[in-house]
Amino acid sequence: MSSTAGQVIKCKAAVAWEAGKPLVIEEVEVAPPQAGEVRLKILFTSLCHTDVYFWEAKGQTPLFPRIFGHEAGGIVESVGEGVTHLKPGDQALPVFTGECGDCPHCKSEESNMCDLLRINTDRGVMLNDNKSRFSINGQPINHFVGTSTFSEYTVVHAGCVAKINPDAPLDKVCILSCGICTGLGATVNVAKPKPGSSVAIFGLGAVGLAAAEGARISGASRIIGVDLVSSRFELAKKFGVNEFVNPKDHDKPVQQVIAELTNGGVDRAVECTGSYQAMISAFECVHDGWGTAVLVGVPNKDDAFKTHPMNFLNERTLKGTFYGNYKPRTDLPNVVEKYMKGELELEKFITHTVPFSEINKAFDYMLKGESIRCIIRMEE
Repeated sequence: MSSTAGQVIKCKAAVAWEAGKPLVIEEVEVAPPQAGEVRLKILFTSLCHTDVYFWEAKGQTPLFPRIFGHEAGGIVESVGEGVTHLKPGDQALPVFTGECGDCPHCKSEESNMCDLLRINTDRGVMLNDNKSRFSINGQPINHFVGTSTFSEYTVVHAGCVAKINPDAPLDKVCILSCGICTGLGATVNVAKPKPGSSVAIFGLGAVGLAAAEGARISGASRIIGVDLVSSRFELAKKFGVNEFVNPKDHDKPVQQVIAELTNGGVDRAVECTGSYQAMISAFECVHDGWGTAVLVGVPNKDDAFKTHPMNFLNERTLKGTFYGNYKPRTDLPNVVEKYMKGELELEKFITHTVPFSEINKAFDYMLKGESIRCIIRMEE
């Protein structure tokens, strides 16, 4: 065990005290892991749009003070009672969802939606005792989606920690903890395009670009990017996108535009925007008889999906996915290996790198639309 096992660790963390206000680097106390938990030393973390969304506290229950962050890579510092798949010194990725191994979802080959460890954005404490492992002068600081990686040390449920290749560069593979796997898996695990097929990607943000990367890896010959911002099209070429459609450039529904371009519709469509209009378009633009559309984006709670039942009767398929259908502990190590073998390119997703002391710059880059992924280097 490490020399700090069982002890409270004092370290730096970026604390969000109020919604929309700059994060403040504070000295926090991080308690030891309890049963079924792991304490990680975070070496690299990344900023995802989900962090920004909950930091802004628009449309959800605010929970402050809080330590955000959920895409990261680090080293296991110590483990709690009962943890057997991890040991101090292991290189690992924490994930916002988990794999308990015992529930019906974890035992199913088809699902990754663990009953125990599925994402809960409203919870700011650990499952074990409903208490935080972070504090400042005795004041508890809330966790975020069970990870809170904007801290030099964090405590995570062991079922949400994937042990990975010790030679994998954490400043690259850390981005697999959320958005990249979500988009990649939506294509390779759920849409499953065949070599030579056509795929439409709705939304060319980080998740959409990862979905395009999945289409490229799968051997799709036509990858059509659909986005309202034409400036995104040039960048998307790096991810295999070879045709572009901006719905604003046409006076007919984009699904009709795509159907005309592809002689009846694309073989697969992946929706990565959260717009219910885009979801309808993605479903209705796939070819009858065999077309499949996969929904990835998270809609507004009041949205409704409307399409004619004949679209289903004409043998189109509609699917949804969560974290790309990847089981974190079982599957994430294999995704890392794809990168190590050169089958998956991660460098092109990383647009910026900043030291931990300048973490607010990462928020600025994303708010300005300049960043796909900004890596935050914890050790300066």
